[in-house]
Amino acid sequence: MTKGVQRIFSQVSHTYELVNHLLTFGLDVFWRRRASHIAAKDGGKTWLDVCSGTSETAAYLQKHAEGRASVVTADFSLPMIRAAAQKHEAKQITMTLADAKQLPYPDNTFDLVIISFATRNINKNREGLLEFLREFRRVLRPGGRFINLETSQPQSRLIRWLFHLYIRMTVKPLGSFISGFKAGYAYLSYTVPRFYSADEFMGILRDAGFRRTGFERMTLGLAAIHWAMKP
Repeated sequence: MTKGVQRIFSQVSHTYELVNHLLTFGLDVFWRRRASHIAAKDGGKTWLDVCSGTSETAAYLQKHAEGRASVVTADFSLPMIRAAAQKHEAKQITMTLADAKQLPYPDNTFDLVIISFATRNINKNREGLLEFLREFRRVLRPGGRFINLETSQPQSRLIRWLFHLYIRMTVKPLGSFISGFKAGYAYLSYTVPRFYSADEFMGILRDAGFRRTGFERMTLGLAAIHWAMKP
């Protein structure tokens, strides 16, 4: 990722979870739990949470692991990793400082790769996003699964309009007020309305070489969980 994006997430690390919970009225917790449940149900022994931030999703994965799988996280922000390391679950999670575009793992390492609310931040353009997705596919074992949790575009025009209005009216002012970092939440409010619909993103996953793709829309389509398999 760019140094600008890295700086944004380093600056907001101390308030990141709080702002997410407030802006989504706690729905992000439900969405993460649902994604981790879908991710964990097919088993495997090695799970990677990429762009893990403060490791909220990794913590839910660790609960599902129950000693049968190891959870690894990768994030490019040291302040985010430090915040994650303070959690109780961190003792059982291996945390790595790494750029998602060049993961420091051999080919065919993981049974599962999951990313939560970070895909829109690596979406500089379609080709750039494909590079990241192909890197995630590289570290998956054949038959391994990729899970993507991200904001989406509601199918209803009215709900989509209201959603985008809410993002414009709340993300920047509330996030800036709590975190004290105006530029960070200006950027985040910009990325949400410009991300792909669930159907569009599924097509991108296929272009990245994944197969057996599918998705589940969450809460009127405000978010979506996608799954895909490495052939």
